[in-house]
Amino acid sequence: MKVSPLHHAPFRWLVLGTSTSSLGNGIAPIALAFAVLDLGGSASDLGIVVGLYALADVAAVLFGGVLGDRLPRAVLMQGASAAAAVAQGVAAASLIGGWGSIPLLAVIGMLNGALGALGGPSSSAITVQTVPEVHLRQAIAWRRLSQNVAMIVGSGVAGILVAVAGSGWALALDAITFAVAAGCFSRIRVPALAVSASSGMFNEVGAGFREVMRHTWLWILILQALLYHLFYGGAQGVLGPIVVGDALGRPAWGWALSAMMTGFVAGGLLMLRWKPRRALFVGTWFLALTACFPFAMAWSATGGSGALAVVLAGAFLHGFGLEIFSVGWDLSILQNVEPDKLSRVYSFDMIGSFIARPVGLALTGPIATAVGYRSWLVVVGTVILISVAAAFAVPEVRRLERHADEPAAV
Repeated sequence: MKVSPLHHAPFRWLVLGTSTSSLGNGIAPIALAFAVLDLGGSASDLGIVVGLYALADVAAVLFGGVLGDRLPRAVLMQGASAAAAVAQGVAAASLIGGWGSIPLLAVIGMLNGALGALGGPSSSAITVQTVPEVHLRQAIAWRRLSQNVAMIVGSGVAGILVAVAGSGWALALDAITFAVAAGCFSRIRVPALAVSASSGMFNEVGAGFREVMRHTWLWILILQALLYHLFYGGAQGVLGPIVVGDALGRPAWGWALSAMMTGFVAGGLLMLRWKPRRALFVGTWFLALTACFPFAMAWSATGGSGALAVVLAGAFLHGFGLEIFSVGWDLSILQNVEPDKLSRVYSFDMIGSFIARPVGLALTGPIATAVGYRSWLVVVGTVILISVAAAFAVPEVRRLERHADEPAAV
């Protein structure tokens, strides 16, 4: 009888903890966006607040990667989640109590960004420790599927909760999810990593960088992700709530993010059964669908008929394509990178993906105001298509094959 990855207790606690945290992650961006706007902030203010969060994430992530290859990964995840629960609780209290401000939200956001960076690489790398390799592909798909379902619920609840109770109560619920996640991570029991003697922070970061550069497909797609986040981060984090919220109402933005998460779930369900031999090749094709969401947001700004349906469809296709790529991406990393360097490689993945995000978030407001929100969203979609085509042209991206855990479907 075939055994599911969920048969393994460490993986069950990992899935429960990351899913609970994802529930909060679905709430937080919507609550934060409208909290800034309700405090009198502009699109540029929102971009700066979200950008500072991303900047702190980038600044701390290499340190988190080194720690994740030296210390118990579950302990790092537990500590980061517990501290984030306290920080988000303070933000919620400030908004509920009427003493909140945009600078306070920015400072707390930076703290949460740094905490996420400390636990993030470990969270990605620990999956391979919780199941036998024969179950790794399904474990990745199951974990991502459960997280995305939680994000759907969080995003859907957020729009309603913000409209009915206010942003402060939405952030309070996010704080609770961090606390529950910390409790789940404390129950994960996995074998200790076999690590060599420490050679110092900079030497260990250098070893992680060399591991990244050893795989052409890895650093090429990290560069592609850099362009993606430079342009798309501001489209979703800054322009989306404003453009869609103004044209279709605030709840519509929550529905759009829920539709995107539904696309993630649909892609995850497909990848539970579909086992392409060249998963990265297939995923890169589907990555082009991520351009649909900014194009759809641009359409909504025109006020054309069926604008809501177009936005929801574009959001769904974005999530569907990105999820198919992401399963192949995680599988490629976990199967081809040295186990004792996984956290560091994931930290470079994160920093490569998000180093441009703070710049993009900060500049999106002024640039989009100057050229027009709709025009800038069209530029974003076009850049995504061009960057995906460039990555697909690299032979290593097309040729990499997954390890045989089960008979391939294609």
